Order: sequence, then C-alpha cells, then structure tokens
Amino acid sequence: MKRILYALFILCGLTTYAQTTVSGRVLDDNGEPIPSASIVIVGKAVGTATDFDGNFTLTTDEKPPFKLTASSIGFLESTLTVTADGQNVMFTLKEQTAQLDEIVISASRTPERIFESPVSVERFGLEDIKNTPAADFYDGLENLKGVDINTNSLTFKSINTRGFATFANTRFMQLVDGMDNSSPALNFPLGNLLGMSELDVNSVELLPGASSALYGANAFNGIMFMTSKSPFIHQGISAYAKTGLTSSSNAGDNSFYDFGIRAAHAFTPWMAGKASVSYLKGTEWYATDYTDFNNPGFTRENPAYDGLNVYGDEVSTTLDFDEIAAANLPVPVATNYGTATVSRTGYNEADLMDYGAESLKADFAMHFKPWQNDFEIILNSKVGRGNTIYQGANRYNVKDFFMQQHKLEVRNDNFFVRGYITSEKAGNSYDSRFAGINVNRAWKGDVQWFQDYAGGFLGYLAGQGIFSNPTQEQLDAAHAAGRVTADTGRLIPGTPEFQQTFNRVVQDGDLSTGAKFVDNSKIYHADANYNFSHLIDVADIMVGGSWRQYSLNSAGTIYTDYDGAIEYNEYGAYLQVQKKMVDERLKFTGSVRYDKSEFFDGFVSPRVSLVYTLGEDRNHNLRASFQSGFRNPTTQDLFIGLNVGRAILVGSSPDNLNRYTATSAPLSTRGQDIVGAQTVQLNGGDAYTNAFDLESVEAGTPTPINVGLVKPEKVTAYEVGYRVNLQKITMDVSAYLNQYKDFISNKTVLTPLYGQAGDNSLSLQALQNNDYQAYQTYTNTSADISSYGGSIGVNTTVLHGFDVGLNYTYAKLDFNEEDDPGFETSFNTPEHKVKATLGKQDLFENFGFNVSWRWSDRYLWQSSFADGYIPSRHLVDAQINYSVPKMKSTFKIGGANILGKEYVSAPGVGTIGSQFYIAWIINQ
Repeated sequence: MKRILYALFILCGLTTYAQTTVSGRVLDDNGEPIPSASIVIVGKAVGTATDFDGNFTLTTDEKPPFKLTASSIGFLESTLTVTADGQNVMFTLKEQTAQLDEIVISASRTPERIFESPVSVERFGLEDIKNTPAADFYDGLENLKGVDINTNSLTFKSINTRGFATFANTRFMQLVDGMDNSSPALNFPLGNLLGMSELDVNSVELLPGASSALYGANAFNGIMFMTSKSPFIHQGISAYAKTGLTSSSNAGDNSFYDFGIRAAHAFTPWMAGKASVSYLKGTEWYATDYTDFNNPGFTRENPAYDGLNVYGDEVSTTLDFDEIAAANLPVPVATNYGTATVSRTGYNEADLMDYGAESLKADFAMHFKPWQNDFEIILNSKVGRGNTIYQGANRYNVKDFFMQQHKLEVRNDNFFVRGYITSEKAGNSYDSRFAGINVNRAWKGDVQWFQDYAGGFLGYLAGQGIFSNPTQEQLDAAHAAGRVTADTGRLIPGTPEFQQTFNRVVQDGDLSTGAKFVDNSKIYHADANYNFSHLIDVADIMVGGSWRQYSLNSAGTIYTDYDGAIEYNEYGAYLQVQKKMVDERLKFTGSVRYDKSEFFDGFVSPRVSLVYTLGEDRNHNLRASFQSGFRNPTTQDLFIGLNVGRAILVGSSPDNLNRYTATSAPLSTRGQDIVGAQTVQLNGGDAYTNAFDLESVEAGTPTPINVGLVKPEKVTAYEVGYRVNLQKITMDVSAYLNQYKDFISNKTVLTPLYGQAGDNSLSLQALQNNDYQAYQTYTNTSADISSYGGSIGVNTTVLHGFDVGLNYTYAKLDFNEEDDPGFETSFNTPEHKVKATLGKQDLFENFGFNVSWRWSDRYLWQSSFADGYIPSRHLVDAQINYSVPKMKSTFKIGGANILGKEYVSAPGVGTIGSQFYIAWIINQ
C-alpha cells in the first residue's frame, strides 16, 4: 500500500537501484525497419516501441538475464535473451501471412486469436489505420465486412451492423478504453466526435450482432472497442497535419484542415503519462432536398407545401374560404371557393443552419505500475468540443457541444475495476425546425398570418369580380395573392433584422418562442471483471458486473425534468466458462448475464458457442453460437417530452405521462364553440389512452387505440461460421438469424382536443375540425420480426506483395406489415453490399498505395424525420504515400469518393460529395 501511495503522489523521483539499458533494432525479413513495433520484457508489463527507423532503447531495473519479445501487427513475434547491460540486439520478424492470427479481446473478454473466436469479429489495427485511403481512420472502418457508416455530417458518422439503425443508433455500443462514449441524454454514440485521435489508436475491434451476454443491455446489435496506445510502450512525440477540400454540387469547394499531436513518456519504470490533442475544422455537407414528402409533386406554389429541408412551413391550418367569405360579405353568396390546407412560408435549412464543422478532442492519462509488473493504475480524462449536425425527428445544429469522461481504473492481466463519469453540455445547440417556426412567429403570429392570407385570397377574387365558382387557375392566383399579403414584412435572410431575430430565437429554450435545447446530463458507471484461469486448471472461469446511474438534466427542453434532474439505475452481473477439449481442438464457451433496470423486471442473457478446429495443420475451424439479448428502453423512450412541430414526443415511463403538460394550439371556431375556450390543457397520458391510430384516420376509418407502455425488447440470435487459414489466403464465412420479440417501436396517434376517442360524436368532430394533437408514443409491436443474413471475406497476397481483400454481405428483413400496419422497423441497410481493397506498402522504395471500392444496392430508409429510398451507389477511395526515413515522416495524398458520385445516407441529410486531402504524418 505504501508503494501504491508513493506511485500516485510522487510524479518524478530519483531511482537508487541499478538499471539495465538495452538498445537494438527491429527489421522485417527483407531487412526493412519496422516502426512502432512493441518491445516488452517477458513476464512484465514493461516495454517500449521502435521509432520510424526501427530503433529502440529500453531502460529497466530488471537484472540480466531476461527475455525480450518484439511484435508488430502483421508479423510473427520474436523473442531474444538479454545477458548483459548495454547489450545491442537485433530482431527479425517474419511476415504473418494470415490476418486471422491477430489477437482480439472483445469476443470473449479474454485474449484469443480471431481464428478461434466463437463469434464474428472484425479488427482494424495500426497498419490498417496507416494505410486507409479515407481521410480519417474512423471512416476507414466502413471497409470492414458487414459494417455501414451513415453520415450525419462531416464530423458525425454513425456505425451500424446488421440493420435496425437510424442516426440515433441506440442498439449499438461504442467503448473507448473501456468507457461507453454514448451521449448521456441521447443514449447513442456520437461517432468519433468524442473519441480518439488516430495517433493514439492501438486497435479497433468490432462485434456485429447481439453481445448482451457479456456487455449488457446496450450491446444489442453490435459493439465496437477502441483501445489506445500505452505510454509505457509507445513513447515519444508524433504528429500529423492534413488539409484539403470537400466538394459537392450544392456546397461547392470548401477547404478543411485537421491536425493532431501525441506525446508520451515513461518518467520511471513505474510511472508514465501521455497526452494527445486533435482539431478538425471544415464545412458541412449541405442539405438541400426541397421535396415535399407528404405531398409528392408539391412546390412552394401549392398552398400546403412542406419542404423536407425547409423549416417553418410545418405550421399549417385548413381555411374554409366559403365560411370566411360568408362572415365578411354583406350579402350571402354561394361562393364555392372551397377549403384548402395552407402552410406558412418557411426558411431553407441553409438560412438557419451553421454549416461550420468543428471537432476538438483531447486525451490525458497517467499510468502507474508500482510493482513494475502487470498491475497498473490508470487515471484518464477525455474531453471533446465541437459543432456538428444531428438528424433525429428534426435537424439539430449541435453547436459548442461539450462532452467529457473521467476514469479511474485498476487492472492486471487477470482483473480490472473501473469507474467513470460521462458529462455533457449542449452549449448553443438548437432545433433548426423551431428556429424557422419561431423566427416566423417573431414578426407575425400564426393567427394573424392566416387571417392576412385569407384576406389576400378573398381580396384578389373580389378585385377580379369573381364571387362564385372560380376556375382552378383563378384559385391558384388567389392563393398566390394571399401568400404575398400574409408575407408582407417577412424577415429576409441576410438582413440585420433577420439575424437579430434569429440570434434571439436560438438562445431561447422555450419552444413556443425559441429553439435552443439545454442538456447537462450525466452517466455514472462502474464495472469489474475477474478471470480465474490462473487459479483454476479445469476451465477458464470469468465473473464480472456493472452498475450505472443516469442523471437527465435538460431543464425541460428535452425531457420532462422541469423540476430537477431525473435519476435512475441499472446493474448487471455475468459468468463465463471456457474449456478446450478433444486434443484442444474443441473450444466450448458458455456465459450468462443478469441485468436489472429499476423500471423493469430482471433479464437473463445466455450465450453458448462451440469452435472446432480441423485439419492436420489446425487451419480450418467451424463455429456455432446461440445467445439471447435484450435492450432496455432508452432515456428518450421513457422520459422525453418534446414538441418537434409535427408531433409531440412523449416517453412512456408511467410517471412521465402526467409530467408532460402543455397548452394546445388555438382551437377552430367550431371547436371554441364546443369547448367554450380558445385552448385546452394537454396531458401526456392522453396520447396513450385517448387517441386514434394515425393510419386509420388517413384511411378514413378512425379507430381508437390504447397504446401499451414500452418494455424491453428481446432477441434470440443464432450464428454459424467457417474460417480457413492457408499460407497465402484467409477466408471467413458466417450466417446468422435474429428473432425479435417486443421490438421497441413508435406509434403516431391523434388525440382529440375534446371528446373521448371512440365516443363517435365529439371526438370525430374534433378530427373533422382539425382540433387534435399528434403524438409520437413509445411502445412495443406484437408483430413477429426476424432478420437474417451472412457474409464472406477473403484476403490474400498476390504478385509479390499486393494485398487484396474482397467481402460480400447479405442482410434481409423478415416482417409482415399486415401484422402491425403502419409500424416501421427502420431496418435501414442494403440487402447486398460488396467491398474490395487493393494495396501494397512497398510498391517501390518508400512508396505505397491503397485503393478501396464499395457498392451497395437500393434500400428503404425509415425514420421519424422522413422515409424514402436510397439509390444504389458505388464509391472509390484511394491514397498514395511516400516515406522519408530521415525526416521520420510519411506524406500521403488521397481522396474519398474520388469519382464524385454524390449521394445521401438518408432523406434530408447533406449531399455527400468528394473529399481530397494531403497529409504529413511524423513518427507514427
């Protein structure tokens, strides 16, 4: 204990013991230096890494003789013995011919070769990061088989595996050095907005499919692990600088720059520290889809036009021009002007959105090894700040967003205990839809605007002497005149008056007058794991558990936390047993986990897998696994209370239904006569107990509906696979079937502002008079939902060192819409995907290249923002690189989507064009 306290409080100290210094070099079997190779003392967690020229120096208090191991991704390990102080050693590493020999930890929470993993797993290592043609290593993950990356914005990309994901991918977990970096308020990862600098990434592992048996509720449809470099091993200073441009037809050519630096140093054999900072600044992809998805073919000339990337035109009402004329004409006339739905004139997104993309990430850590072995204490802080765009029910300008994580972890090779806190602040973020709505209302209220519209409409017809039975052409002209009249005095983008009003609106957190959302939410998390394999011979046994507390604090702008933070807890525990049998050819893995949320009954998640190795050289294996998983409803499913314009989102936690209250929009004239008031008080519970199903109303057969409160969803997952590891070729084939129960879904309903749904009287009159409120509720579907698919990946080396990779992924949804009409699964993934890579690190001296190609077919995208088909696309990324050993530098020129085939990841997001860059990387 004294030694531990000494390690924690003495940052630098003089050592009084004798030290041994070893120097040397690491080369490949062609005599070329291997940079960033790890040099570790066997049996100790003490080591260093080679520099750009493959050289290293290691100082330790270990007395000779002892053994050193050299390793690097893509090469076989080599071990040498140090016999004297000052010895110079030379390692020669042979190239590893199979990627399946790489070590992963995520599949079983214990180190094992990919070849022996009981489930599908993908790995993205140091060499992959260096060679990716994408502008950022995170984008390069899309070349892995089975992986989709949905681009929200330049700085926010959402990873998805095996379908069922929007940009709010609550079914996917992302761990960064063991910390879940999901947003506390939003419940899903924000890509790499708060993540790692590529200089500090050691490896990325990705498990597609359910992983609840080991990782709990959020690992429902996939999980990704990002681990950083140890400051004991990877020391020194490294840096990069990138610049280039993004190019698209609607945004033009815009420059960007991205730079980072990492510094790490072992101050003593038992204490090391590191720091890394990266910063990116550029211009977002522009969203300019002005299609009216609700009224196909409508343009602004149509009275009810509601453009996709136009905001403010969601505010609409139905005007009965005959009724209005009768009330204003001195003599009753059968005008036959009819009725029409009229929407306010909105603003294009480009007028309301800050398209400046920015990301600043910093990471600081101190590592202590008080006994200079594998026992380690880590203090780690990650902070991130940035501007990005997020598309959920609306389009949100996430501006000056700030998120931080702080961790204390104690671990060795057999256990870890960690605790961390995640905290975020929304900064100056705002809802672009409400920015448009309330800029409009700031210069003229809705009631007055529609009155002016009706006045202009009738005035035009009267001025033309048309008092009855106008033609369609005359009606169109009257509507145009009505809009001109109502828009008189409208604030024009680019003027000081508009900007002043806009600035005031986006700083106002009341959505009746403003657009800002507030968020100071937090997550407190602790987990622990112990592996008994060093104590028990009969089998490898592992136990662990976790605890989490959510603290939601949006000041009532997102959640119903008007009177203070909403807090609730979740916890879980797991057991895993692993055993090798039959001459160590058969590996059995069994695990079970119990999880409990304070709102729901506990859930047990088992997993059983078998891996059998075949062949005289043990280079073929078969695997099969079964597991069940579950997903607790998210914080939004439970406690949201947010008016997004088209509907009010109300979470279905029982105590949330009464927490949400609001005043309705003004009732129609007829409705006011019935109620005796202009407005009524709304309650969230009405959405679940007094409502009509939206689809039935649209079909003309209004049907009352009682929406069930949301509960956890469950999945039963089956997977089989085959791997082969030959001398020059590897292949990995897998197939899966997922069967879902109580799939969490949204149901849009219409609550009448008077009457009770089903009374066949007042409630139906309310629908006819447009006196209703649309709600989006959170519930579960009773429909049977399944998905199935598979993938095949082949990697080989041909023609004296050209690396070739090819993979294909198939994903299919099995859902009968008749089981639950109107329910949307948001499967959101192509049925077919093909990806290929070609590269060579040494095409000639110091020169390499890499090219990747991706194709995906047409698929349906469903979300609360908009539904639509995404066309098939094929994309090409490429890079060339040149190393200058004397400068310890690599220069890289590359581009993403170099053919300029513009596309969107979903309806309403920015149009993605090409991104070209040049980079200078030092000592990576």
